[in-house]
Amino acid sequence: MSDYVEVTSRGIGGRGKDSIGGAIFGFILAAVVVFALFWNEGRSVKRYKDLKEGAGAVVSVQSETVDPAMEGKLIHITGETKTKAPLQDADFGIQSSAIKLIRKAEMFQWVEDVKTEEKTKVGGTTETVKTYSYSQEWKDGLVDSSKFKKAAGHQNPTEMKYDSSSSMADDVTVGAFSLPGFLVSKISVAGALAVETLEKASDEIRKTGKLNNGTVYFGSNPASPAVGDQRVSFQIVPNGPVSVVAQQHGNTFVSFHTSIGGQLDLLESGLMSAPEMFQLAQNRNNMLTLAIRVGGFVMLGIAFSMILRPIAVLASILPFLGRLVGTGTTIIAFLLAAIVWTLTVAVAWIFYRPILGIAILVVTAVLIAMVVKRFRKADGPALAGPPPLT
Repeated sequence: MSDYVEVTSRGIGGRGKDSIGGAIFGFILAAVVVFALFWNEGRSVKRYKDLKEGAGAVVSVQSETVDPAMEGKLIHITGETKTKAPLQDADFGIQSSAIKLIRKAEMFQWVEDVKTEEKTKVGGTTETVKTYSYSQEWKDGLVDSSKFKKAAGHQNPTEMKYDSSSSMADDVTVGAFSLPGFLVSKISVAGALAVETLEKASDEIRKTGKLNNGTVYFGSNPASPAVGDQRVSFQIVPNGPVSVVAQQHGNTFVSFHTSIGGQLDLLESGLMSAPEMFQLAQNRNNMLTLAIRVGGFVMLGIAFSMILRPIAVLASILPFLGRLVGTGTTIIAFLLAAIVWTLTVAVAWIFYRPILGIAILVVTAVLIAMVVKRFRKADGPALAGPPPLT
């Protein structure tokens, strides 16, 4: 590993100009996040209704035969996947009767890591110290070393001789049913496929490649890799048990269209009942909704921090004051984020779930009123003052 340190200074005028630009971006970011939060609540409700409708309409059938009477209906099947022709990687001579065959190519390269430390001096000038560190790592894509701060002595190759790739079987069946590509793509449980021989590989690979712990190594010494060395490994998604919920269309499937315009198609690895599949889908919907809510709150906090940043920059004429104001504006930013987040979600709930949304607002208003009333009672005697002297 090698380091390169760069020190730069910036006056308060330049910092102020940047902070104003950042504040404008903060307003835009806040607007985008508010829209995303509102959309998320609608998406969550719609998905919930789609899954609820599907759970009430689905019919479990046997996968061994196709029942014409179920045409156009939402059905649930379970069974083992099968493929007719094996998947191949002609270059490496790999062949496997699997659903997916994945080649992962990596190259040993220089990578750059940047750590930044900023100090504010009297007068609002900042001194920024950037430390550029360089180390060598295995990467599955090319790292452009020409963009490094210190490119000399850290050059990477400009191309990879062997690239990553993947292939997917187009004839996957479960019993009498043929799985369409959009369902096959949902099968993603992959396992390693060890390369045991290069006898069927291309001439060039046989000459330059070395077998190393189930992978193919291109370089002098796998125990001491050099920049530019490559290693190639393989993974497969094997045939196995799956569970499917989708609309029957002949001997295959299409997405089921719900009454509110949603689409429904589910596939899980393993044997699962229809209720289990719908419950799992609802759980994932809840997790996604929560993740977007939490992420939205954090992004709103960042947005308001950017909006209030000019105040902290102005106060940084005195470093201790700048730090104090910076901490205060950060607290205020996240308080504003909490208010905007709550209002956005509440309005979205009123829009998408009127009864529940209004009920929550009413309960919230009652609680606020109770808190205010309690504080007023607590302040009553103090405001009244001491009893008159007699």
